[in-house]
Amino acid sequence: MLETVKDLYLVFGRIITILPLLLLITIFMGKRAIGELPIFDFLIIVTLGAVVGADIADPNIHHFPTAAAIVFIGLFQRVVAKWKISNRKFGRLITFEPTVVVQDGKFLDKNLRKNRYSIDNILQMLREKDIFDLNEVETAILEANGSLSVLKKPNKKPVTPENLNIVNTNSVITFPVIMEGTVYTKVLLDFHLTEKWLHEQLMKQGITDLKDVFFASINHNLELHVSLKDDRKIIVPPILH
Repeated sequence: MLETVKDLYLVFGRIITILPLLLLITIFMGKRAIGELPIFDFLIIVTLGAVVGADIADPNIHHFPTAAAIVFIGLFQRVVAKWKISNRKFGRLITFEPTVVVQDGKFLDKNLRKNRYSIDNILQMLREKDIFDLNEVETAILEANGSLSVLKKPNKKPVTPENLNIVNTNSVITFPVIMEGTVYTKVLLDFHLTEKWLHEQLMKQGITDLKDVFFASINHNLELHVSLKDDRKIIVPPILH
């Protein structure tokens, strides 16, 4: 019993000494380490968490080496961050390049697969930016920290109908009807449409095989918007760090 109480006091003492040190080191590493969390900084944070967690949970671990490890990790992160800024080649080796995943309202399926993102992931991230129609997007870039940057098409930017006192009664939301060659028949039924109608619309766009369709959506005006698999007609802008 006495040994247990002693261990509890030891854990409490470690918490009140190690957490302030961790706070100071995190502040020393800079706002970027917390705000953006690129891959290297993410690994640093995970390592710090593992070191501190082990120190607090296991009374048999020596306390001073843990404190020293936290300081050394913080210094190492600061050195690497400065080196990354001064040497672009090195910086590109320890992080992800930004990747264009939507261009001119079309999904770039190869870039999605390369980054292991699904259509649903990108559609959700677009909705979080109040974009419910893929056709509104000129360029969407998956950043190194996993966030999505979006440039809307000029005629789709917010400064439009309202400023001209024009009331738009149509919804700008679209609904997926094809995902990676699979037809969502329920969406067609909700619009009182058939697969025959869908095939006719695809034929009008020169598409004869559903397997060629990576994504297709429909709006309330029954307009079909299609992204093809491996569409080589799309010109992708060279976005780099």
